[in-house]
Amino acid sequence: MRIGLVLLAITMMATQALAGSWPDGKRAAVVLTYDDTLPSQLDIAIPALDPAGFKGTFFLIGSKITPEQIPRWRSAAAEGHELGNHTIRHACPQANYPPAKKIDTSEAYDVGTMLTEIRTMNTMLTAIDGKLQHSYAAPCGQHLAGGIDYLPALRASGLVRYTRSADPSERPFDPMDVPARFFPSNATGADLIAAVQEAERKGGMIVLGFHGVGGDYLSVSAKAHAQLLAYLKTHSEAIWVAPFSTVMDYATSHPGPLAIGAARSRVQPRTNSER
Repeated sequence: MRIGLVLLAITMMATQALAGSWPDGKRAAVVLTYDDTLPSQLDIAIPALDPAGFKGTFFLIGSKITPEQIPRWRSAAAEGHELGNHTIRHACPQANYPPAKKIDTSEAYDVGTMLTEIRTMNTMLTAIDGKLQHSYAAPCGQHLAGGIDYLPALRASGLVRYTRSADPSERPFDPMDVPARFFPSNATGADLIAAVQEAERKGGMIVLGFHGVGGDYLSVSAKAHAQLLAYLKTHSEAIWVAPFSTVMDYATSHPGPLAIGAARSRVQPRTNSER
C-alpha cells in the first residue's frame, strides 16, 4: 500500500512537470550540440538551423580553427549560436587511435596539463565571441588525464560552467557531467525524432550530439538533420530548443523538470533500447 501511494505521488508530480515546467509551458528541452569544428557545421548545419529559428552549441577544437573560419564562427556567435570548449588538441584515450599514435592521447596528459589546455581554449574562444564564460565538452566523452579523473579538479577550477559528456545513460542531474545522445551515420530522421519524443514523454531534457552533418566524419545525413529540425519547428509549442548553457542556466535555477525526470527513471524499468 505504501509503495502504491509513493508511485501515485510520483505519477502526479510527473504529470505536473509534463504540464509545463520549462519556459513558456514547454514539455521538454532539446539541446543541439556539434563537435570538432567541422566545415559541414558551418556550411550545412548552421544554414539549416538559422531559418528554423534554432541556435546550436558548437564545441570547437582550437587546433582545428583556421584563420579563414574565425570570421564565420564569430558571426555564428553574434547570431546567437553558442561556442563551447572542446580543448586545443582533443586528447582521447589511446584505444581511440591507431596503435602507432602515442602523442595527443589522454594517457600522455596529466591533470594540470589538461586544465591548462582548457584555460587556453577559453582564451581563444573569448577572442572569437567576446564572452568570458564557456561550456565544455570532454573529448571522446571521457575526463581522464594520465589515467586520473580530472573532473574534480575542473569543478574546483571554475574554468567552465557546465560539462557535456557522451554517455547517454540516465543518472542524477550533474551540471558538470551532462549526458548526451549521439547517433550512427545511418541514423534516419525518424531515429532522431524518436529520441526527442522520448524526452517529451518524460518531460525532461535531451542533449543531442553531432559531428558532421551531410559530410565530414561520424556524420548524419543533411536530410535526417533537416527532418529533425522540421519536427522541432512543428512542435515548438511543446519543445524548447536552446543552446547548452541557456538550457543549463534554466535547469540549475529551476530543477523541477530534471528532478522529476530522474524520479521517473528510477521507478520505471529501462527498455532494451535504453540499456
